[in-house]
Amino acid sequence: MTKEEIIELSRKACKNTLMETLDIEFVEAGDDYMIAKMPVTPKVHQPDGVLHGGATVALAETVGSMASYVFLNTEDFFVRGIEISANHLKSVREGYVYAKAAFIHKGRTTQLFEIRITDESDQLISIVKLTTIALPKEKK
Repeated sequence: MTKEEIIELSRKACKNTLMETLDIEFVEAGDDYMIAKMPVTPKVHQPDGVLHGGATVALAETVGSMASYVFLNTEDFFVRGIEISANHLKSVREGYVYAKAAFIHKGRTTQLFEIRITDESDQLISIVKLTTIALPKEKK
């Protein structure tokens, strides 16, 4: 698939989901990475007006899981996240945050990603590790 086809497939997959609710948008795809962005608005704030860590983790899991989905054989397998951990390093009040998911390990069964969340100035906001698993679809 071309980069444009990957992004379009990712956009279509997000209709009527949490990703659409959070306004997550896929913006770039490479040979072994994907990037998505999310606006930082009051709907993703915690009570004191900064980006909620849970929204950050939702963005990270979205881009990592979509990367597994796109870069693996999803005709025969479906992808699920099985472990995620995040370290939040800096607060953000407004603008956009960007999540870049890059493979650390691309196995047939499990995949490991490093996902860097940055702000519009490319400052590191959070660093996330995500493990996904590819499980066989039942044959009908």
